[in-house]
Amino acid sequence: MNDEQMMDADEPVYVISIAARIVGVHQQTLRMYERQGLLTPWRKANRRLYSRRDIERVRQIQRLVADLGVNLAGAEVILRMSERLQEAEAENARLRDEVGRLRGRQLPAARE
Repeated sequence: MNDEQMMDADEPVYVISIAARIVGVHQQTLRMYERQGLLTPWRKANRRLYSRRDIERVRQIQRLVADLGVNLAGAEVILRMSERLQEAEAENARLRDEVGRLRGRQLPAARE
């Protein structure tokens, strides 16, 4: 397993200059996304640190804006709805597992 695979997707590792270079935007763009509430980098001693998940989120914003013509407010709504959908799907899977577990513990119904 290489170092990148071992690193948690949420671990803040990139300073703003590196994050901006990775996604091909100016640092001010990342700051604007933060002001708009689209991105929440981790902060330490007044420095912004970005995770791989943050980088992917910026790429999603870029796709929505560039490919679909969505404005930043629309991108925010789409991203939040996508997050809520993922949370709902995870909860649904958890509940299905719980139902399956409970069904496995039930005694068979008595036959008359």
